[in-house]
Amino acid sequence: MLSRWMSGSSRNLDREYNCTVRLLDDSEYTCTIQRDAKGQYLFDLLCHHLNLLEKDYFGIRFVDPDKQRHWLEFTKSVVKQMRAQPPFTMCFRVKFYPTDPAALKEEITRYLVFLQIKRDLYHGRLLCKTSDAALLAAYILQAEIGDYDPGKHPEGYSSKFQFFPKHSEKLERKIAEIHKSELSGQTPATSELNFLRKAQTLETYGVDPHPCKDVSGNAAFLAFTPFGFVVLQGNKRVHFIKWNEVTKMKFEGKTFYLYVSQKEEKKIVLTYFAPTPEACKHLWKCGIENQAFYKLEKSSQVRTVSSSNLFFKGSRFRYSGRVAKEVMESSAKIKREPPEIHRAGLVPSRSCPSITHGPRLSSVPRTRRRAVHISIMEGLESLRDSAHSTPVRSASHGDAFVAPGRGGRVESSERVAVIADENYSPADSVLPTPVAEHSLELMLLSRQANGAPCSIEEEKESEAGTPAAAEAEEVGGELRALCPGAGSLAQAEQVNKFVLSVLRLLLVTVGLLFVLLLLLIVLTESDLDTAFFRDIRQTPEFEQFHYQYFCPLRRWFACKVRAVVNLLIDT
Repeated sequence: MLSRWMSGSSRNLDREYNCTVRLLDDSEYTCTIQRDAKGQYLFDLLCHHLNLLEKDYFGIRFVDPDKQRHWLEFTKSVVKQMRAQPPFTMCFRVKFYPTDPAALKEEITRYLVFLQIKRDLYHGRLLCKTSDAALLAAYILQAEIGDYDPGKHPEGYSSKFQFFPKHSEKLERKIAEIHKSELSGQTPATSELNFLRKAQTLETYGVDPHPCKDVSGNAAFLAFTPFGFVVLQGNKRVHFIKWNEVTKMKFEGKTFYLYVSQKEEKKIVLTYFAPTPEACKHLWKCGIENQAFYKLEKSSQVRTVSSSNLFFKGSRFRYSGRVAKEVMESSAKIKREPPEIHRAGLVPSRSCPSITHGPRLSSVPRTRRRAVHISIMEGLESLRDSAHSTPVRSASHGDAFVAPGRGGRVESSERVAVIADENYSPADSVLPTPVAEHSLELMLLSRQANGAPCSIEEEKESEAGTPAAAEAEEVGGELRALCPGAGSLAQAEQVNKFVLSVLRLLLVTVGLLFVLLLLLIVLTESDLDTAFFRDIRQTPEFEQFHYQYFCPLRRWFACKVRAVVNLLIDT
């Protein structure tokens, strides 16, 4: 039996797991790992496949079965972090955006960051004015198809590319105009470099939004950038806090706390509520890692951070990588021939259709777009270019961030319609990384139940009341009928959490009483004559307590003990 157990254990340890990692150009890298393989091993395999040396800016992201996203921790086992069943599906993404992406040492690194920011632009995370949007899209066009050629690029060729969640014909014409007249002769590397330089100046550069609510119940998006902590609420940037002003971050259940210390010893505590405790913990860990990466001078200064207190089971976390300054110093020492870059070019893309020949997605018919000019970028003209030193304040309308929505009529070539009533709502903030194909219907239903549109086309169908929406509702009803106990399970989980909190409170109370009792016994019965104990014993309050309460209690207790002992002896 022992031999069978040992052989079974060895087979379990030697088991291999298939991993598929989706890269930034939407190609896929597949490999097998052992059960005890660490995250660092998988990450090194990817970087070797990509011929990437400046790898500290990147990470591997995955989504658990509860649709909660995570960054793979390199010091822990991959299999133990993945709660889903194999094969595992993950994504290679930029985790720490470079403070100055144009200053990166190698072209391969700049190209990967370019792909990530292009993805941010498409998914609505990177917001900008119409003029900046046209320039960024023109850079992408130049990098992917080269110089304008009348024989290859007929009238309206820019409309075949999807750069943003939504855009208008006016913006498409502006993109084509810049591509034809201003960017001729630029190589893909030059266009990508210019794209990075422009994107780095935007206020939402590096934003990876976390949906939350403030103390008033208003929706907000929290994000960590290379320059500090950002809160986007409604269509405004409510707070921007530099990293050297953030003194502490912690979380308790669904509640996230940010402690800020500004000039003149002004201290502020910002409180936000995440959708779930797991989302709050992910937010907290992202904040700890970003602050360590951008703020510290050396990785030796990194300390383990705890979120524990008396009433909640705390979490401990420590950032395990190098910091930004060390990464820059290491990059300066790279001396090798530049690796060959295999650019994606015009290849179909699942998540970023800006490089496809397919038709542009739109939420309204083409004939109607001329009248309403639905365009996320035209709705962002009011966004003001400001420095990254904005103090904590309520943003004015000049700082407005605007998301996809309905715009007004453009009155002149210089004036654009401002979409003022829409909220910042990045397209993939709810589900930023892929999951298994068979769970797409469940994702659609869960996002519709939460009031979040799944995509532009899905939102259009739901507004029009098409049969697709009715079919989705029918499937949702069947799923709810199949799972009648989901509500009771959630209620039972809440009760269990409450009971555990009460038990922790009782244990802490008993422990404190026990410590006080030990201190009292030491004060009254021991012969220790230290200055601390002597000062306490000489106080009138202690003498009164000792002679009027403690001594009678001690005599009564001793009498009871003697009586019990005599009773036991007699029996």
